[in-house]
Amino acid sequence: MSDYKRITQAIRWLEAHQREQPTLGELAAALGLSPFHLQRLFSRWAGTSPKRFLQVLTLELGKQLLDEGWPVLDASLEAGLGSASRLHDHFVQLEGVTPGEYRRGGEDLRIRHGVVDSPFGSLLLAWTPRGLCRANFIDDESTAAAAHASLASDWPGATLEVDEAGAFTLTQRIFAASAGNPAPLNLHVRGTNFQLAIWRALLDIPSGRAVSYGQLAAACGTPGAARAVGTAVGANPVAVLIPCHRVIQQSGALGGYRWGRERKLALQAWERLQLAEAPAE
Repeated sequence: MSDYKRITQAIRWLEAHQREQPTLGELAAALGLSPFHLQRLFSRWAGTSPKRFLQVLTLELGKQLLDEGWPVLDASLEAGLGSASRLHDHFVQLEGVTPGEYRRGGEDLRIRHGVVDSPFGSLLLAWTPRGLCRANFIDDESTAAAAHASLASDWPGATLEVDEAGAFTLTQRIFAASAGNPAPLNLHVRGTNFQLAIWRALLDIPSGRAVSYGQLAAACGTPGAARAVGTAVGANPVAVLIPCHRVIQQSGALGGYRWGRERKLALQAWERLQLAEAPAE
């Protein structure tokens, strides 16, 4: 069994037993692992201990974030959060393809791609000369094949080239904490005008915060379109950097996620922990 699948099991078990505040030993016994091995495995994958992770689990986290009443587009009031977050969200710049590029399907465009390990599982990254165009989590051969097929389908006229070293460098930029002012991360994505508007609004949600689909729809000027917003969120081609994992249900429940709800929970908790544990500036 892969490490990711073991941690997925651990997250599911913690979520189901969070009210009982289980010990490391109880979690380890449920998974058939030694406490020492589980502690090391969980900390390496999730970036924190099972005990610390338990403190920021789904329902409590979601309700707390929603109860704080954060407006989606009010990130400027929390400018300090960006510098404390490993994601450096306000340095991410999104650019949609032009109508001509969309029509030509990437003709004469060179797209490099590679599959690399990340803190949250294997990740297919693809990028054009103008920015990252794809970041999809993959869990097995089937999802890897589907991700590659989707990339080729979305950019049928492009030349695809494998570049594992470049993908590794990009992964470091996405997940590693950087000092000072990092160079902007550019995104070069295909989408309808509505999808692009939703993805830009997602970029304005501060790291470690969450909003409901209804709040996101209202922020985009379409208050009655929560379902359409949900579809656009699910079509997001760039995991983590376009943070669709920050959107939850109005009740505070976690809701679905294109790349697995356990991964969504882990991303939310990881962001929250980065802020909680970052040194004061």
